[in-house]
Amino acid sequence: MTLPDVLWPTYVQMLGALSSWLDKAEAQKPGGAADALLSARLAADMFPLSTQIRFACVQAQEGVSRLRGEPLPPSIETLLNEGRNAAEAPGSIADARARIAETVAMVEAAANAPTLPPESPVAHALPQGMVFDLTAGQYVRDWALPQFYFHVMAAYAILRAQGVELGKADYVAHMFAFLRPGTHPAS
Repeated sequence: MTLPDVLWPTYVQMLGALSSWLDKAEAQKPGGAADALLSARLAADMFPLSTQIRFACVQAQEGVSRLRGEPLPPSIETLLNEGRNAAEAPGSIADARARIAETVAMVEAAANAPTLPPESPVAHALPQGMVFDLTAGQYVRDWALPQFYFHVMAAYAILRAQGVELGKADYVAHMFAFLRPGTHPAS
């Protein structure tokens, strides 16, 4: 199994789930109430839902770029700036879905592109000036996956805390493709 075999499907599956959670939010909170959810936070010192969505997209785009050994695309800086300013300009559910769709398209376009071997060095610099020296395998295991899931899970938790009816099946909807026929419990 290669590093992209782990990351690419994870990004596509979970971003698809995130988009479907936004569909549920719109269905359950009509008349603009769903857009208002984008300003919701779990705690005062955490970013709002709109930022969590954008930062999940950042993590996916960054993971693809780093594993391909490419410079980060300008879309990452755009998403970061939008995310940092989301409290003032959260956007709409349609905007959030568009960012997710753009990111999924980027990941899917990278499906057959060459990537770094797991032992390749990756220097991961943070805005505060810290730099982590990792192998590509360490980057995937210790940064790319945890950071991506942090933002996806924060988005899920915000939506749940705001009364959107989501459950575990919504979080792992991709697993139903593997469900053995005849084993789903009767409703």
